[in-house]
Amino acid sequence: MSDIPGMEKPCLQQLPQVSDRLSFLYLEHCQLSREDSAILVRDDNGTIRIPVASISTLLLGPGTNITHRAIELIGDAGVGIVWVGENGVRYYASGRPLTHRAHLLMRQAEMVSNKRQHLNVVRKMYQIRFPDEDASGLTTQQLRGREGSRVRKAYKNAAKKWGIKWCGRNYDPNDFFEGDLVNQALSAGNVCLYGLAHAVITALGCSPGLGFIHVGHENSFVYDIADLYKAEITIPIAFEVAAAEPEDLPGTVRRRVRDEITSSHILERMVKDIQFLFLGEDEKNNRLIDADVTYLWDLKKGTVANGKSYSEEKE
Repeated sequence: MSDIPGMEKPCLQQLPQVSDRLSFLYLEHCQLSREDSAILVRDDNGTIRIPVASISTLLLGPGTNITHRAIELIGDAGVGIVWVGENGVRYYASGRPLTHRAHLLMRQAEMVSNKRQHLNVVRKMYQIRFPDEDASGLTTQQLRGREGSRVRKAYKNAAKKWGIKWCGRNYDPNDFFEGDLVNQALSAGNVCLYGLAHAVITALGCSPGLGFIHVGHENSFVYDIADLYKAEITIPIAFEVAAAEPEDLPGTVRRRVRDEITSSHILERMVKDIQFLFLGEDEKNNRLIDADVTYLWDLKKGTVANGKSYSEEKE
C-alpha cells in the first residue's frame, strides 16, 4: 500500500469537525477526479482544485462524472455527496459519518420509539422555531397549527415585500419548470438545505430516516432539520430572487443560499440543534468525533467493555 501515490488516509481526529467546514458546493457538467487530498474538477473552462476536508456537502448535478478514487477520498473525509436531478429538484445521497460512534444514533432510535420521548423531541423542534414561547404543554395538533401559521405568514410577508403574487406552494418534482418562478426558486433553495442537513445528520452518525415530525420516508429526519431554517433562509431568498427574474434562477438561488448559510452559521447551528434534541446538558460538551470504540450490550449495566473475557464472571 505504501507504493500507491497520494495522501495517507487520515484518522477521524485529524479531520475538521463538521461545524468547521464550508457548507456545500454545487457542480454540473464536469469531471471529478482525485489529486492527493483534493478533488480536481474539470470542465470546458478549465480545472480547479478543491481541498476535500474543507467541504461539508457536494451537490452533483446533471452531466457530472466522478472517479472511484475521488469517491474513496470523499468517503474517507466524511463529506456528504448528493446527486441532484435537473436544477436540483430531486436528490440522492450517500456517504459515511465523521464518527465511528453510534451514541447519537442509539439515542435517536430510543427517542423515536418511545411516545413520550418522541413528543418531547417534537416540542424541542418547535421550541427552536419559537424560542420566546413555551411549547412544553402543547399537543402535536397545536404545534402543527402554530407552525402552519408561521410559514403562511412568512410567505405572505415575503410576497408583499417583493411584490409577487403568491398562490401557494405548487410544484412538480418531475418537472422543475412546471411551477412559477417563486416555486422554482423555493425548490432550488430547499434542495440545498436538504443536502446540507443530510450531510450533517450522517456526519454525526444519525439516521436520515428516523424522523419525528416527518415519518415514513428515508429522509424524514432530513426534512425535520431542514424545516427549522426554511422561513429564515430559503423563503426570503426565493421571493427576492424570483422578483429579480435572473437568467439563471436556480444558480442564483443556490449561490444566495450558500452565502446566507455561511453568514448565518447554519451548519454550526444544525450541529448544536441536533445535540439539543438528543443530548442532556451533561453530554453536550463531549466530542462527537471519538475513537473507534465498541462495547458489549448488557441487560443490567447497559454496556460493558469489549475485548475482555467474561468466562469466570458470576451471574
